[in-house]
Amino acid sequence: MLPIWLPVINRFFGEGTRKKETDAEKGNLKSESTESDVLKASGTIESRIIRDKQQISSVCRKLEPIVLVHGGAGNIPDYLVPAKMNCVKKAAIAGFKVLKQGGTSVEAVETAIRVMEDDPIMNAGVGSVLNYDGEVEADACIMVGKTLEAGGVTAVKDVANPISLAKMVMEKSPHALLAGEGATKFAKENHYELEKPGSLVTLAAKEALEAYKKDPEGDLTSEKVEVEEKPEVLPTGSVGAVAMDRGGHIAVGLSTGGLLGKMPGRVGDSPQIGKGAYCDDDLGGVSVTGHGETISKFCLSMRILKEIQYGRNAPEATTNILDRMKEKFNEDGGAICISRDGDIGIYWTAPRMPWAYQRGEELHFGADLGEDNKEESIVK
Repeated sequence: MLPIWLPVINRFFGEGTRKKETDAEKGNLKSESTESDVLKASGTIESRIIRDKQQISSVCRKLEPIVLVHGGAGNIPDYLVPAKMNCVKKAAIAGFKVLKQGGTSVEAVETAIRVMEDDPIMNAGVGSVLNYDGEVEADACIMVGKTLEAGGVTAVKDVANPISLAKMVMEKSPHALLAGEGATKFAKENHYELEKPGSLVTLAAKEALEAYKKDPEGDLTSEKVEVEEKPEVLPTGSVGAVAMDRGGHIAVGLSTGGLLGKMPGRVGDSPQIGKGAYCDDDLGGVSVTGHGETISKFCLSMRILKEIQYGRNAPEATTNILDRMKEKFNEDGGAICISRDGDIGIYWTAPRMPWAYQRGEELHFGADLGEDNKEESIVK
């Protein structure tokens, strides 16, 4: 870590020392300094050294590796909260393990999101909701804050882990977003293994679509419905992650099955850089969730980072912009954010949003506003 901080240390401690040494060599120091002046000067220098050491220590602490994830914002009923909380906790731990072993932030983001895509409790990957024709059309994106490279896929079928295909688009194509059949062709050409046609359509997803078609304006989470009759898969946004690695480099990602009962070919915010997710090492990283059309119109992730650019910290930026979107459109959303200094912003306007993060040995998690549970992580 020392080479990384050497310029900072030189800035704090080197300039004054070099100047005084040069002045002394030239004989420019005043010889008439009294003993009290010397003591006063040494005290000032000592205070400055202590203060600067504290500043450096604070920066080092904030730039510890961290993985922050969300499991989608929405009207999540009590009976689904434990399973969703368990999933986001596992995702944060898995992503942090990558960083702990020296991996990059983009690798941590991909790993964390794959954990959530592999859990049918989430609206992503194997748990994706269906379009109106009964098909899974998934969206995903991933971005690197150091270079601003990005990749995304939209309306892809038979892809169990869209986040990995999005990463492949970023790394192996000249494009930032591929759609539908074009994305499928790209996957085959790059030996990405596709699932059997229709194999990602689950019984729970079919039941949710049937319920939607009977009453498009109905609430599938209503407590008036018996628990046994409620579908296990509900349209609760996307899954996302933000990570900062040992070098202070940030990456973000997002994956979703989209809106339940959406028109075939619909594109939401999740695959679009600057809307569903964005990052820049000079500012921070954001991954959002909520009503995709509203988020797209509002460019939610970019607006949050702009607030940070204008001097807001991560909690303020996240809260201010989401409240503004709610006021303007009367639609809900949620976001997770890590600033370049390591500040964390977690906020939503929907009833609930499961989230979790690990930094150091502590795992933090919650689902209701104001909730921040802590426990010792199995990865240290």
